[in-house]
Amino acid sequence: MLPVLYRLESAWQPDGGPFGRFTFSLFNLSGGPLSAFRLVYTSLTRVIEGAACENAVFLRRNANFHEFAPPEGLTLAHGEHWTFTVNGLHREAKHCTDGAKSAYLTLADGSHVPVAVSDLRLEGAVSELPPVRLPKGRLELPFALQPWPAEIDAAPGEAVPDVLYPAAESNADEVDAVSNVLALFHRLFSAGHAPFSLAPSPQGLPIVFKKKAELEGEAYRLAFSDREIRLDYGAAAGRQYALTTLAQLIDGARNHGGDFRFPASGEIADRPRYGWRGCHLDVSRQFYPTADIVRLIDILAWFKLNIFHWHLTDDEAWRLEIKAYPTLTTLGVMRGPDEPMLPQLGNGAEPVGGFYSHADVKAIVAHAAALSIEVVPEIDIPGHSTAALVALPELSDGQEAPESYHSVQGYPNNALNPAIPLTYEFLEKVFDEMVELFPSRYIHVGGDEVADGSWLASPLARKLMEQEGISGTFALQSYFLKKVKQMLTARGRKLVGWNEVAHGGGVGTEGTLLMAWENPKVGIELAREGYDVVMTPGQAYYLDMAQADAWQEPGASWAGTAAPAHTYAYEAEGEFPEELKSRMKGVQACIWSEHFLSRGYFNRLVFPRLPAIAEAAWTPKDKKDWLRFAAIAPLSPIL
Repeated sequence: MLPVLYRLESAWQPDGGPFGRFTFSLFNLSGGPLSAFRLVYTSLTRVIEGAACENAVFLRRNANFHEFAPPEGLTLAHGEHWTFTVNGLHREAKHCTDGAKSAYLTLADGSHVPVAVSDLRLEGAVSELPPVRLPKGRLELPFALQPWPAEIDAAPGEAVPDVLYPAAESNADEVDAVSNVLALFHRLFSAGHAPFSLAPSPQGLPIVFKKKAELEGEAYRLAFSDREIRLDYGAAAGRQYALTTLAQLIDGARNHGGDFRFPASGEIADRPRYGWRGCHLDVSRQFYPTADIVRLIDILAWFKLNIFHWHLTDDEAWRLEIKAYPTLTTLGVMRGPDEPMLPQLGNGAEPVGGFYSHADVKAIVAHAAALSIEVVPEIDIPGHSTAALVALPELSDGQEAPESYHSVQGYPNNALNPAIPLTYEFLEKVFDEMVELFPSRYIHVGGDEVADGSWLASPLARKLMEQEGISGTFALQSYFLKKVKQMLTARGRKLVGWNEVAHGGGVGTEGTLLMAWENPKVGIELAREGYDVVMTPGQAYYLDMAQADAWQEPGASWAGTAAPAHTYAYEAEGEFPEELKSRMKGVQACIWSEHFLSRGYFNRLVFPRLPAIAEAAWTPKDKKDWLRFAAIAPLSPIL
């Protein structure tokens, strides 16, 4: 572990500006004097009025990157500190994670040295501790099941079978299925006692498999007795879910016998509430190694989720190897002081990169498929494209004034230009490679948060708008996305996008699936327009949202806060008119990674809300029970 040579302490005060002010103190702990330097920090609470600072010179900002210089001639001796304030913020700070996420110094010789940062302190108000996220819980039936099944009528027993094993008449596919779920269990609970054996055991119970034509593909039935367990299934997915249920039951009874039992008799008849039971992961803001992606997919399988929505590109990085454009994963992933893109969201003095090769993707897709999970890839276009434009500057209109518009995250001129023919050539080649890598029926193309005013300073875009009779940014976005939809249709794929795809005239509703994220009512409006909808509102299903208003609760809160109880209770189809409910295809958790700088923050924010959403996706509304969920949720595997 390297010693800390410099540390940046920060506090937010509610006074001193329309959105309060930051006070920063840089401490020199290096053992020698510090002079002729510049300080960089990254923060989601951005400075928009550079002149509104005291005892420092604001030099520049790019999205979350901020650079300051000290007063001329300042020298810090060992143990001394430099303090400055910043008033011109774009919003209030509300949580301890709203301050500097990383920092470094640039010295006179051009070298960069790391600066340790601390969580943001609150001054001038009470800094409350986070509340307890889960109550003690209560069980009416002592079974450790996540999500809770559609129907259960079973009596708990006192004994726990040592193992469950496939009956002698089981076919090869059924034995393989047992082995597959056994391997899943071992990966998630490496020290756990195996719930299954492929060989028979006198201390165990046989599983008698039967494929039933009347059961839907993801449905199953379990019947328990002291002689055997009968497992009826509709297709491979239903068989897997049944075996996962058995693994959960036996593990809970064996390792938490004070609370949970294994059924001695009775039945479970189970099927999912929704066909789309998704979890999204943003790997652009922070890079997750392949091993982490594989483990997350394992966790999704444990909770019977069936969609992994892989957000592969954004302003911060393009993470998917495209052999036709190698600079996407050289120039388009590197962030650092001297790299093609500046540090953002926790990056410091050391450059960072990371991408997924074709081989990585194929391995991940195959792993997911073996667990009945469909991988839906996303490249976020036309907005959120800074990384692509850095990697391929020829995709920009060279006549367009720099910083003629900014995205909501502060990135200048970050949208692919619909008036440049190379844009479509680029996307054709990208989609050609994607359909070879991803067998999913769907490709997600983003379509969100294009800044109003985008492209209006581009002479090429203005000319195209005049030729096509288009007025305004969103009509031009619609023109662009209609062409994208044609590309996907020609490749046998359906377009998925965020709800803004419907702006400016949208795209054809046939074969289009949109995700309602801005608020729940958007989903109903989209359904009225004829779109199929997945509900993923930030107010309940965005797992980067803080779980309480308390200052010391990490996360974002632009959509409010989402305590686990709120996430669990939220009913996505609650306000859908009856005639529109067929348009609602399911629900999805979204993991946006701006705040996930550590494994600890990831697990604290994602769990127990991810299993809460899994239960909303699977369990009928009248079978949900918050206190029962609270009793079982602590058994969840984590990343």
